Amino acid sequence: MVTDPARPRLAADCGNCFALCCVAPGFATSADFPISKAPGMPCRHLSARHDCSIHDELRPRGFRGCTVFDCFGAGQQVSQVTFAGRDWRTHPGDAAPMFDAFAVMRTLHESLHHLAEARSLLAAPPAADRPSADIAARAGLLAEVDATTAATVALTGADADTLLAADLPAHRRTVHDLLTRASALLRTGRVDAAGRPTARARGRGLAGRPRDLGSGNPRNLGIDLVGARLAGVDLRGAQLTGRLLIEADLRGADLRGADLRGADLRGAEVSGADLRGALFVVQAQLDAARGDEATTLPAALTRPAHWTAPPTRPAAAQSEATVEHGRRRG
Repeated sequence: MVTDPARPRLAADCGNCFALCCVAPGFATSADFPISKAPGMPCRHLSARHDCSIHDELRPRGFRGCTVFDCFGAGQQVSQVTFAGRDWRTHPGDAAPMFDAFAVMRTLHESLHHLAEARSLLAAPPAADRPSADIAARAGLLAEVDATTAATVALTGADADTLLAADLPAHRRTVHDLLTRASALLRTGRVDAAGRPTARARGRGLAGRPRDLGSGNPRNLGIDLVGARLAGVDLRGAQLTGRLLIEADLRGADLRGADLRGADLRGAEVSGADLRGALFVVQAQLDAARGDEATTLPAALTRPAHWTAPPTRPAAAQSEATVEHGRRRG
């Protein structure tokens, strides 16, 4: 493959990467990793050929974090474009800046992935009964998405010094604000003249659907929904950006059109859940969750190989974290 800096590929191509994901990030012993590794240190299972010597055994050997990691194509972009094919092993002086550049590039590529989805949805013909203000807001957001995408693509093709000097927090804020406004329009169709969600649209999120959530006060749930019992809940169009849904019970939940950008679904049970049209879902989120053949997936995503037939999961078999959070939430 010849990597084109003007059209970065947003899917990992490990054959054109110097195993940056096995070296640059650090991790600690946890449910996702059986060992600890310092940032910038090669994993003990990294071979001389830049591949994983236990790749086919990662999940059973406890390396769940490796199985759900997605660089969005940042690895080959840094390896082949930013550093022009120079290997950190044969060019040790490039190692530290290469690893730092990988973290920046991954953020940029993830942004491009979400911006591409937003563009595709905003460019679709709006419903015939949409108010002219909504149609104008859609056109304005589309123009912003295109401009932000162009600026981001230009940065991904820059040299290492330019890449590392970029104001990444400012980039994140810009993209987050843009995607939040796009999400509001796509989920509700209700935005003001500036393209921002109206009060009614903001209430469409989780806190705006108290009768669907059973016991407890949903307005007090905040960002932390670890172990939450949301089986069968109507979450259509909910704003779940950045929510901690670790070990949450979402069996049979209706998540159509919900915004799941950045939501942590590690260990979440989504068996039988309906995710059709859910916004900004990435494959890694599904890979980290537990589902089955009855889970309805968003378009373009695939059913993880480790998902099985519908599991039986009695309350007594729930993890301690799930049970404890269930107690706290009444």
